Amino acid sequence: MSSSFITSEIKNLPAVPLRDMVVFPHMMAPFIVGRQSSVMALEVALGSPSKRLFLVTQRDPKIDDPQRQDIQDIGVVARVIQNLKLPNGNVKVMVEGEQRGKLGDLQEIDGALHADVEAFAISYPVNDKLQSYMSKVLNTFEQYAKMSHHLAFEGLMPTLKLDDPDRFCDMLSAHLMVPTADKQALLDLLNPYERLQRLHDLIEVEIDKVNIDKRVNIQVKKQMERAQKEYYLNEKVKAIHDELGRKDDRTDEVAELRERIESSGMPKDVREKAEQEIKRYEAMPPVSAEATVSRNYIEWLVSVPWKKKSRELRDLDKAEAILDKDHFGLDKIKQRILEFLAVRQLTRKNQTSIICFVGPPGVGKSSLAKSIARATGRKFVRLSLGGVRDEAEIRGHRRTYIGAFPGQIIQMMKKAGAVNPVFLLDEIDKMAMDFRGDPAAALLEVLDPEQNDAFADHYLDVDYDLSNVMFIATANVIHTVPPALRDRMEVIELTGYTPSEKLAIARGFLLPRQLDSHGLENKKVEFSDDALRVLIDAYTREAGVRNLEREIASVCRKLARRLVEAKKKKVKLVVKNQEDVRELLGQPRFRRRGKQKQSMIGVTTGLAWTQVGGEILETEVGLMKGKGKLTITGKLGDVMQESARAAVTYVRSRGELLGIEPDFTNEQDIHIHVPEGAIPKDGPSAGITMATALVSALTNMAVRKDLAMTGEITLRGTVLPVGGIKDKLLAAYRADITEIVIPKDNEKDLEDIPAEIRDVLTIHLVESMDEVLTFAIDGDIVPLSKGEVEKVSSETSVESGSLAH
Repeated sequence: MSSSFITSEIKNLPAVPLRDMVVFPHMMAPFIVGRQSSVMALEVALGSPSKRLFLVTQRDPKIDDPQRQDIQDIGVVARVIQNLKLPNGNVKVMVEGEQRGKLGDLQEIDGALHADVEAFAISYPVNDKLQSYMSKVLNTFEQYAKMSHHLAFEGLMPTLKLDDPDRFCDMLSAHLMVPTADKQALLDLLNPYERLQRLHDLIEVEIDKVNIDKRVNIQVKKQMERAQKEYYLNEKVKAIHDELGRKDDRTDEVAELRERIESSGMPKDVREKAEQEIKRYEAMPPVSAEATVSRNYIEWLVSVPWKKKSRELRDLDKAEAILDKDHFGLDKIKQRILEFLAVRQLTRKNQTSIICFVGPPGVGKSSLAKSIARATGRKFVRLSLGGVRDEAEIRGHRRTYIGAFPGQIIQMMKKAGAVNPVFLLDEIDKMAMDFRGDPAAALLEVLDPEQNDAFADHYLDVDYDLSNVMFIATANVIHTVPPALRDRMEVIELTGYTPSEKLAIARGFLLPRQLDSHGLENKKVEFSDDALRVLIDAYTREAGVRNLEREIASVCRKLARRLVEAKKKKVKLVVKNQEDVRELLGQPRFRRRGKQKQSMIGVTTGLAWTQVGGEILETEVGLMKGKGKLTITGKLGDVMQESARAAVTYVRSRGELLGIEPDFTNEQDIHIHVPEGAIPKDGPSAGITMATALVSALTNMAVRKDLAMTGEITLRGTVLPVGGIKDKLLAAYRADITEIVIPKDNEKDLEDIPAEIRDVLTIHLVESMDEVLTFAIDGDIVPLSKGEVEKVSSETSVESGSLAH
């Protein structure tokens, strides 16, 4: 060693690795030796005259058989003072450190570790500066010893008043409560002055730790004293009330609210807000108005579900059975629900889906949502949005208003009592807006999966998680729903039922339900399929089955009266045919609109879509002498009137090829009428119908009676696609029309048509008006010859010339 104050010599000593322990020179240290190699090394040391061994700390205390790289470089040459063999074979020893040593080679001889050790003798010169620094360190350590509960201050300090800086540092290091790594770092330093600096830094850090612990303990003690004081005073108040025969309702109420907050599963920020509100509530006079507002707010916070979930039903077969039991058909919707449940079986992640059922009244949109709740095992809540025009209905009012309440979303969640219900937003297309705001805009946040995990109700004023809710919306039409809201929903269309589907629904669902509700389930009522068909065709006109159920209920009421009036007499409750139905319900309410009895000139059968399903719509064209005036009647909307003008323009541009004189508009007035005149009509789908009727009238050729059509027309005669194809084809089927003309681009919509109807109908897919006329006009259209065209042109020129004079 090159330093002038250090001398060294090489020794070979038995070595004992230490676990998580550092022995310093001049330090008495007890420990237990348990490893076989260490016990053997101890025995070698005890057998030697000097009883010395080399103690060195392991780098990792978990290693049982350490090698050279697992042991620190600097250790201590120590002398065994005492040893005691324990019954379990371990040896308890007391050693005294003598001097530092650096580990060289390590080898095992006869089961004991032997080490070549370079032992250091340190004699550091003392001067006034060093003496002053030692005093400073000692004073700092004295301060630390007074504050620490682990050191015997009075007995320790006299032993530290030393002049030798090396020994002074080692004695301080031995009594310092620091981690093993810090102690080993002190042992590694051979220079006493550097050790003093390191010791001073460590002691100051320990003093800071003790101060922090002291401050924390004082704070905890104060809190405990405050809690004990409050407890004592509360108990005293209770005792006083008991003596007076009173009951402290306010205290019990607050305690109950605190318990409900603890058990509600609120998020941390919501809980803090609730606790803060309870403290405000406690400080308020019980009879004040603000106390009532605060109490209601806390009640709402603890009443809304925060973590309680309904147990989901994930058995696909059981779910499918529930859906089939509740609804006939609707395969597309049922498949969508089963797909949702299948995904939930594969992943626990929230598969937020907002479904919107769009369809005419009575097709089962709302009842389908209830079935979905049953099939998934979730709670069901319904919110009707029809006529809602106030944004506060969705978001609630702020608490500053008198009588404020949360919005309907939070109220329905409280009613559900779980965070994952099926939430039906009924009649979402019937919302309106006024000066109080737009409720549809407020729903944007509710129905957005990226935002509804932090829905902000104005009353609660905290984030509420709606991401577990399965939202289902219903609407009769989708075009009245704002585009931004429509974009957030998966739209599934429910079209009208076919007559055979209505019959199956009436037989399997409606009739048993009405017999049961009227007390006729065990009375052997005979209700034939023919009678049900009469009810469907002659007493109802709808896409759904709501009115059909009403008519069945009406029949059941009359049968029930007949049964009661007969008393004990036997009476047959039979409804077999049209006569039986007419006897019970009177004359049929609807005339079945069928195809025309004969082909007619200027009359074409079109197909229309309404909110209650499809309808056939006749279009009539009349010609009169005049000067080309176009009259359009039938309460037609702007779009339909524009389609009529487009049809006229098309016919004028194609007059020669259609066998029509080009100047027909100069000599004739045209009247286009669409019965029934009191019913508003609009849309572009009657374009080809009006064009066909116009051509029929101008060419004096009839349109086939067994053919109906729908499609939009352009000025060049191109046929464009339209909507509502399924409902329109069902209307044609009900009217016994077997041939249909539809745009070719609507071919994709034919997949939704039931096979029983598709097999009966002959469907022509067209791209141009020429194809439509080929199928529709009963006869061949002959174009004008070149001579006829020139003659008409010359006559027109002469008339124009005479008018010029």
